[in-house]
Amino acid sequence: MQPHRPRFDWVATPPPGAGAPPARPRRGPYTGPPAYRTPPRWGFPALAWRWPTAVSGLDADEPAPVDRLRRRGRLASSALWMLAAVALLAAGAEAWRYVLLLLSRDGALSRGVVEVSDSLVVTGAVLALVAGLLALLGTVWWLSTARRVAADVAGYDPPRPDWQVLPALVVPLVNLVVPGSLLAELEHAVLRRPEAERPRPSPLVRWWWAAWAASVVLFTVTVVWRFRSGVQAEADGVLLNVLTDLAAAALAIATEVVVARFTALLAPVDANEVRRVRVVRVNGAPELGLRPRPASSRR
Repeated sequence: MQPHRPRFDWVATPPPGAGAPPARPRRGPYTGPPAYRTPPRWGFPALAWRWPTAVSGLDADEPAPVDRLRRRGRLASSALWMLAAVALLAAGAEAWRYVLLLLSRDGALSRGVVEVSDSLVVTGAVLALVAGLLALLGTVWWLSTARRVAADVAGYDPPRPDWQVLPALVVPLVNLVVPGSLLAELEHAVLRRPEAERPRPSPLVRWWWAAWAASVVLFTVTVVWRFRSGVQAEADGVLLNVLTDLAAAALAIATEVVVARFTALLAPVDANEVRRVRVVRVNGAPELGLRPRPASSRR
């Protein structure tokens, strides 16, 4: 007699969620863009395009060295043009004073005319000193950036360290030779010339060097001449002031040309890829009205 075996009925059921995929809903016709009851809180800031670091709340890297070079070049150019204008004004005031000195030999001058002349001379001298200081700082700031960008472009470091730049401009006798050498070395790197080759300054750098040396010499002679006494010495001092102011204006213009040329060589801009567009006016623009906020969102 065989033993009795229990009988089992095996029933297979699918796991939960393993049924037939739901049918995709049919897409209806396009009914237009989405509408919002209130203005959305998301989106781009309502600002014109600007450098990423100027928009608050954005984590952007520091601008590229060429961008900094362009900015500092524009600042230096503005300061140099201002120096040229102020130096020409000061030269005109000194020239008028010299004319008054010549006229005073034959008779007395009007008190008002003399006071106006003195005011113009003092104002021109003060403005020239302030503009000269701003131009010097702006140009040195641009020069430090230009040396770094030129080193990256040329592939080798400048022959002189940065700490020698400012003393080379103010130390007597040294400031007649070293500034021109610094500019020639910068031009050598800007033009991607070999490091082992000796720098040969271009005619532009030579003219700038001559204008710089003439300005330094005239400024030194003018300062020393003020210690002399006498009527003729004062008249000669006025002429020296005129020449010094004219030399400062010429040096400012020459420096601006050098800054613009080197900046264009180090950070060129393709005119075919840049299109300058400026919005003058908008005709027929609809007036945008704001809807009142719902009561539920005023908390």
